[in-house]
Amino acid sequence: MKTEISVSLLATTVGREADEILRACVHCGFCTATCPTYQVLGNELDSPRGRIYLIKSMLEGEEATGITRQHLDRCLSCQACETTCPSDVNYHRLLDIGRQEIERRAPRPLFERLQRWALTQLMPYRRRFTPLLRMGQLFRSFVPAALRSHVPPRGERLKAPRVSHTRKVILVQGCVQPGLSPNTNAATSRVLNALGIETVSVAAETCCGAMSYHTSAREQGLSFARRNIDAWMPLLDEGVEAIVMTASGCSNFVQDYKGLLKEDPLYAEAAKRVSELLLDVSQLLVNEDLETLQVNASKSISWHCPCTAQHGQKLDDVTRQVLGRLGFELPAVVDSHLCCGSAGTNSLFPPEIAQALRTRKLAALEATNPEQIVTANIGCQLHLGSGTDTPVTHWIELVARSMQREDTHF
Repeated sequence: MKTEISVSLLATTVGREADEILRACVHCGFCTATCPTYQVLGNELDSPRGRIYLIKSMLEGEEATGITRQHLDRCLSCQACETTCPSDVNYHRLLDIGRQEIERRAPRPLFERLQRWALTQLMPYRRRFTPLLRMGQLFRSFVPAALRSHVPPRGERLKAPRVSHTRKVILVQGCVQPGLSPNTNAATSRVLNALGIETVSVAAETCCGAMSYHTSAREQGLSFARRNIDAWMPLLDEGVEAIVMTASGCSNFVQDYKGLLKEDPLYAEAAKRVSELLLDVSQLLVNEDLETLQVNASKSISWHCPCTAQHGQKLDDVTRQVLGRLGFELPAVVDSHLCCGSAGTNSLFPPEIAQALRTRKLAALEATNPEQIVTANIGCQLHLGSGTDTPVTHWIELVARSMQREDTHF
């Protein structure tokens, strides 16, 4: 793609990076076939190719408008287009650049700014979010209908084991997951304990930064990243073998710390180390002796691989291998590459696209009448669960509940 970005912008690191990404695009349009928003809306400007043109025009000096921002906002950052693209266009990085530029040139209306500010002041802070969630669960019948589906009922609380092992990993707790789905990390600790691996939590860790970074609070997101690096590095220096995450949306962002902080002289090297030692729980388990878990895989399930795991980290085959070795059968799911619509906070604004994609996804997942739907990201878990009576959980909880060893019962 030929570009005419201004000399002043090309003199910056961001300008040169954007120019390189734009020039890689060959206009082929393969991305439109796998773009969820294009599938729902049928508008070229709501496809990756259309958004690339919008960003290109903006960087070349054309006026940035609210219409441009709307089309960029609608992108779910699922990265399915990157999986499809024959030219390896780094679309999600270009989108980040475009969104930062549109925020600078065309500020949002006041109400939208307040919405995003409120989210960034609540959701990344576990000690603020969880108590408010508990109140919502206690008075769930009084919560406005528009928000009620985002407040899951409180279930049975499972306990994590307290056993010491020579092998240790940092198990990242997350910001909203401890409140919304506390059993996910408890189940992870149970499974890893049975394999002789101790999980260590770090009190000083914060939100991974993804929600802030992608919700008009870029600097807050980077600040969270730096604080996490400071919190994790001492344990890594002591010999903890890995940083393990159970939320693919978070791990996809932490994996990119090395790119986000590559220009930071104080954190570039440490960010690279953190990214290299980060593992999704499936990446840790795939190399372990899973037969020792003695899993009863009698339950029929349907596997939903989140976009951040499937396209962002290429983990679909890894998780399938783990579940397959444990004896679970994974029926094929139609259009499994398409996003469920959750996409972090995108399911909140605008909700219509998210609901349309959820309906499609649930129809595909429930085609085999499974007893349970399993996924690998808290956002997808809550979004899908709000639209069906079929239980939706993290796959690691399914594994933990299916273990037959007496020393691993909940």
